[in-house]
Amino acid sequence: MDLFEIKGLKEIPITDIENVYIGQIEDPVGMTGVTVIASKEGFAAGMDVRGGGPASREGELLKPLAAAHKIHAVVLGGGSAFGLAAAGGVMKYMEEHDIGYDVGITKVPLVVQSDIFDLGIGDYKARPDEAMGYEATRRALEEPNYRDGSYGAGCGATVGKVLGMEYSMKSGIGSFAVEKDGLKIGAIVVVNAIGDVFDHKTGKKIAGLLNEDKTGFRSSYEVMGDTIRARDNKFTDNTTIGVVITNANFDKSQLSKIAGMAHDGYARSISPVHTSADGDTIYAVSTGQITADQDLVGVISAKVMSEAIMHAVMNM
Repeated sequence: MDLFEIKGLKEIPITDIENVYIGQIEDPVGMTGVTVIASKEGFAAGMDVRGGGPASREGELLKPLAAAHKIHAVVLGGGSAFGLAAAGGVMKYMEEHDIGYDVGITKVPLVVQSDIFDLGIGDYKARPDEAMGYEATRRALEEPNYRDGSYGAGCGATVGKVLGMEYSMKSGIGSFAVEKDGLKIGAIVVVNAIGDVFDHKTGKKIAGLLNEDKTGFRSSYEVMGDTIRARDNKFTDNTTIGVVITNANFDKSQLSKIAGMAHDGYARSISPVHTSADGDTIYAVSTGQITADQDLVGVISAKVMSEAIMHAVMNM
């Protein structure tokens, strides 16, 4: 079923979803960056991790048994586990501006983060740090600057890496959002997959593993099947990370289910996906303004995620 078979559904900019603020900063020389999705009042959030090698921070907050009902920012970054330092800058800016969970003597911003491995494309010593996290948050809340392409966390993203970086292709960050009768659902995704990327509507490959003379594509799936033996050092260079954003009213348990359904968008558009060499993760956040059917939002989330993946690789 095509996304727009639903009567009355229309495309909107991801930035049209109210009470969500998005800022980015990148190092185009070192080839890394940060994207911050922030809320002044906090939003409910859930997550679903399907890859075997995530680099992440504070995911325990999003489990149903954890006490926190809202968080204040989702951070997408480069730098692998080194880049998790960017969250410190996000917290610093938010505390300075009285945003966070009130503990009496101050407010503690609740910040979750996932990073891609981009150390192999630019300067491996260039990693998002506290200063970059601070500036991305300032931009989000003072002068939002989101755009698709080689920006923010997508600055160092690549795809088609089953044979390493030599035959990979540049990717980036992408977004897509829709609205129906006041319900808004969107996705932002950093596509940094070991696998190939396909147009989910036609099945045509649009990015991925290049052939030997780099004039066309090879099949990552076929190359993986050349030998049944484990490949050396494939546990680097990968991970697709995304965020579903909706203005519907859901709690973190429901949002975790929606995030899980959104992984269908990964599966429709990336192959191979969810391997032990990826850290594939999706967050889902809710600004909690209108009532909507959870399953409908989950189904649409998978479709807007597929569209966002296409935007990430086509806006280079």
